[in-house]
Parts: sequence; C-alpha cells; structure tokens
Amino acid sequence: MAGIRAQIDNGAIASYVSNVCPQGTTFHLIEVGWLECDEGYVVRGGNSSLRSTRDVSFVNKRRELVLYCVLINHPHEGLILWETGCGKDYPEVWGPAASDVFARVRYEPKHELATAIEAAGHNIRDVKKIIMGHLHLDHAGGLDQFLGRKDVEIWVHEEELKSAFWSVATGADDGVYLGHYLDPDLNWKTFDEQTLDFCRGITLHHLPGHTAGLVGMQINMPRTGTFFFVSDHCHVIENASSHSSQYNYLSQLLNLSQWRDGVPQGWLARDHGAWSRSTRRLQYLQRITKGQVIPGHDKDVFFHLKGQTEVFD
Repeated sequence: MAGIRAQIDNGAIASYVSNVCPQGTTFHLIEVGWLECDEGYVVRGGNSSLRSTRDVSFVNKRRELVLYCVLINHPHEGLILWETGCGKDYPEVWGPAASDVFARVRYEPKHELATAIEAAGHNIRDVKKIIMGHLHLDHAGGLDQFLGRKDVEIWVHEEELKSAFWSVATGADDGVYLGHYLDPDLNWKTFDEQTLDFCRGITLHHLPGHTAGLVGMQINMPRTGTFFFVSDHCHVIENASSHSSQYNYLSQLLNLSQWRDGVPQGWLARDHGAWSRSTRRLQYLQRITKGQVIPGHDKDVFFHLKGQTEVFD
C-alpha cells in the first residue's frame, strides 16, 4: 500500500483511493503500434495560420502517436484488457483515406495484440473482460481478435455503444467507427452511470466530449498508486496540461501547480462543451487522489511510464 499511502500523506482524500486492487494485482503497458497525423487533429490551433504570419512559409507539424493497451492480471476477475488497439490487417481494413490521415509509421510483429500479450507472460485466450474507453477504430479495432468469443465480456458505456452502431448504420461519423469489429454477437456489457465501481481497485468514469460515451479508467494499485487512463479524452499531454515539459509533468504530478488548463482537442473533438466539463471533472479527480493522468497517445508519457517499471503492482 506504499503508493496509496504516499498519496494520502500528500493530501489525497482517502475515500477516493480506498478501492484498492487486491494484493497480487499487476498490470503491463503493452505497445501495439504507431501512427502519425497532422498536429491539428490532436491540438486545437495546431498548424493554424495568422494574418501576421501570412508571408511566412512553414511545414505542417506532424505528431507521432503511440498505440497501447493495459493488461491487468486481477486475482478476482482474471485477465482484464483496457482497449485493444487497431487489430489485424490495418491499415488495409481502414481504407486509403483514413490510412492517409492516420498513417502507420512503424510496424513490428511484436505489435500484434496476441504477441504483445504473450510477451507480458499471458495468452490472449485467457482474457476474460475488455474495458473500452471508446470504440474508435484505433482503440477498438482489436475486437476483431475476439469475434466468436462469447466467454469474453466487452464493457462499454451505453452511449458509446449506441453512437458507434448508429454511426456504422447511417454513415453519420464515417471513418472513425468500422463495422467489421462492431459485431452485435460480441458479449457486450453496458452501463449508464457517471461513475461505476467495475471491480475491486478499478473505477470507470464517464468523460464525454471526444465521443458521447468515452470513459476513463481509474486503477488504484497498492505499490505504484493511482492511474487514470483516459483514452482519447486527452490524445497528448498538452490536452491535460499546458506545462511545457512533458517529463516534468509526470515526474512532479503530485505538485498541484503542474495541473493547468490544457489545450483543447483539435479537429477530432465532437462536443467541446462536454469535453470542457469532463476536463474539469478529471482535474478534480486528480486533485483529490493525487493520481497520474495518462493520455491516450502521448509517446513521451508512454516511455516515461515504461521507464518507471516493467510491471505495475
């Protein structure tokens, strides 16, 4: 309980971190791919032009985005997977338009979901539950690995499931949800609460904005403390904090001055008002827990966490 105790000693409210994973719980960060896109997709104002700079030539800044999952070995619940990455045969299954916007820039066999899980000491056949932050193609495409697996529960917010199926059926949000992994025969499990205690040590928080049903996962680990994996509520660290040093943000996260109003999402935002309200809520949760907020795609944050430890317990 060293990590949780340190948070309480630093001002965390005990009741918000009291739902601690049982001893023996571990999780791995598993790397499942790399994309690249124009910065304007992930940061508001990215690559914008101004009248004062109209005569200045520049090259659009592009951002490299990590794709990762969290593999949790829970003594009571079994093997839990947070999100699934892009799945098999991307970028081909995405089509040329989406693959040009979000281009795969690095591929190794170790990025295949089953291989990444095996490298963490487990087998994809042993996954019992999957928690989806949201159902966009780069986070949920790996559900194609679980087609026909009625024994695997797929947990997602009710609003997200409705939005995803509606989008595929109507083409209303074409390109970001794809029908090949949104199979109605999967063992879908939904909830509509703002906060759901999923199991001992894991709480899910509804954070609408990027999508209507996006959720973040709070996991309280006995030794390494509290983490908020927020999917694409924050693509990159700038969405969470305006502090210029990404490493400094994580290394000094318990210092409340490091949490600032972040730069909103770019062209991928769906509901800015909802995103802003969710951001205020996430700021509050971080303040009262002293936990670490982990964006969905920030490569520097990912490598910083991987540098902390191989196995989180």
